[in-house]
Amino acid sequence: MPANERRTPRARRIRLRGLLTLATSAACVAALASVPAEAGDNPTYTNAKAPIDLRVKDLLKRMTLDEKIGQMDQISVGNMQGDCQWSGGALTESCMKNVLVGNSAGSILSGGGGSPAVNTPEAWATMVNTVQKYAVDNSRLHIPIIYGVDAVHGHNNVLGATIFPQQIGMGSTWDPALVEDTSAATAKAVAATGIDWNFAPVADIARDQRWGRYYETFGEDPLLSGTLAAASVTGIQNADGAKDVAATVKHFAAYGEPGNGHDRAPGDYSLRYLQDTLLPSYKQAIDAGAMSVMVNSGAINGVPATSSKYLLTDVLRKQWGFQGVVVSDWGDVKNLQTAYHVAADYPEAIAKAINAGVDMAMEPYDAQGWSDGLKTAVQRGLVSVQRIDQSVTRILKMKFELGLFEHPYVDASKADAAVLGADTDLAQQAADESQVLLRNDGNVLPISSSAKKIVVAGSYADDLNDQVGGWTVGWQGVPSGVTIPGTTVLQGIKDAAPSGTEVVQAKTAADAVTQAQDADLTVVVVGEKAAAEGAADSPQPELSADQQALVKSLKATGKPVVTVVISGRPLVLGDADGTQGLLAAWLPGTEGGKAVADVLFGKVNPSGRLNVSWPKDAGNEPM
Repeated sequence: MPANERRTPRARRIRLRGLLTLATSAACVAALASVPAEAGDNPTYTNAKAPIDLRVKDLLKRMTLDEKIGQMDQISVGNMQGDCQWSGGALTESCMKNVLVGNSAGSILSGGGGSPAVNTPEAWATMVNTVQKYAVDNSRLHIPIIYGVDAVHGHNNVLGATIFPQQIGMGSTWDPALVEDTSAATAKAVAATGIDWNFAPVADIARDQRWGRYYETFGEDPLLSGTLAAASVTGIQNADGAKDVAATVKHFAAYGEPGNGHDRAPGDYSLRYLQDTLLPSYKQAIDAGAMSVMVNSGAINGVPATSSKYLLTDVLRKQWGFQGVVVSDWGDVKNLQTAYHVAADYPEAIAKAINAGVDMAMEPYDAQGWSDGLKTAVQRGLVSVQRIDQSVTRILKMKFELGLFEHPYVDASKADAAVLGADTDLAQQAADESQVLLRNDGNVLPISSSAKKIVVAGSYADDLNDQVGGWTVGWQGVPSGVTIPGTTVLQGIKDAAPSGTEVVQAKTAADAVTQAQDADLTVVVVGEKAAAEGAADSPQPELSADQQALVKSLKATGKPVVTVVISGRPLVLGDADGTQGLLAAWLPGTEGGKAVADVLFGKVNPSGRLNVSWPKDAGNEPM
């Protein structure tokens, strides 16, 4: 069946940025009306009908050096909540004054877990509106901030948002149109909460299963990864034909092949391998029109990417013609001094990053330190004002292109309706199409409608938190004690089983073996714990010994066994190999339990295909 017939129509983007409350509209008008006298009666930058380039030039010439320096800084919202020291809670006016006025910060972000005191879509929109309004009302030239978030598989920081499969699963769909649709749905949810900068997609390619961010990639092949990353950029930035949310191609470049399999470890590559294999996926995504690029936290051939003029200027700007904003990753400019030791102090580290090509530093902790450091670098002659003007021009241009000067706020009262329960059908479709049936000996699947008893075993069968993976509500995954909506594999099987079929959950390994004796089939769900970045590194990416022993004991019963693997990477199966059925479900999101059941019972003919190599032995790493 043609793709356009089997796919649900793309959800059209709700233009929330134009739906301002009367109070918000009044605040915006008042802000523009109070442009300082030195700006003139009708400053060009406030004229929505003027060309963007002219607006940028007009605004830039009115800015002080301190204001320009502030525009190049991105600070975590945690510095403006509670006691200004990452204590969470409500926004604090004195903290906002320090960051947004005292240091003129141009951007704010919510890193993994950087949520409002009450994690609801409406509270997110209210928080972002509050930060935005403070910046617009109180900064001298009323420049809006741009707010960033890692929405990498749905609006995943927001409790109750629909969670799509992680990118590794989306890669197994081999379907650019579906990736575009899910990315557009994500952008719609992100925009509903007032956020305008999404740090997605990941264009890195997966080259080592030990790496903790393996599941954030679309796969190991440059062409596939680049094609899907380009589709994601299109979906994020053109959900309704307008660039209301900026996409970010990350992590430029060669982040996916760390030298020892650990996150943020240095890599050494020949120039030919770098150009032919590791760079093309980023270029495809950038050619799709991405407005920003995030830099790799690691080092390439001995040079930290954050200070690599070759990567950030020679390749990205001169060879590829990228005109957008380059942002560092979390704290990486300071890391040039503290971790890589290529700079004697912070001002020198800042100078190395800016001169290499960084436009904005994700400096989450220290707005004052950034302002003082860059000013010192200028005073020492390490950074020119012309180079600063170049970066600020790019940042302001992105803000104007996103319409932030005209529509800086959203209607917070509409956020819950736009986010909660949205696009669950699309999420299930994406999870359905990401399932990869690796083995089906003796046509054990689909499960016969005459089956009287199905045993479901394994701790991952009823574990929604590990099913969605890292970067979900919290950085390392769903925080302890937090419940998210969704369907586990166990519940999906129970809901899909025909009338008269008993579905039994085995409580222990011994119970699973006992229950399997008179069962028609056992479905054993295995996997790995949710985590992110370095915490997800796995020196031996294989099933744990207890899981291997469980599957081995179930095989010994002589009854049919189907193994479902919930994981962010291919796992060496060891003694768990050889079951009649084997299904790679990846990290399928909140609707993943339904998708697994769709395949098991034959509602969906699995179309997913491996996008990565599956090792037989852990000693094969790196593939």
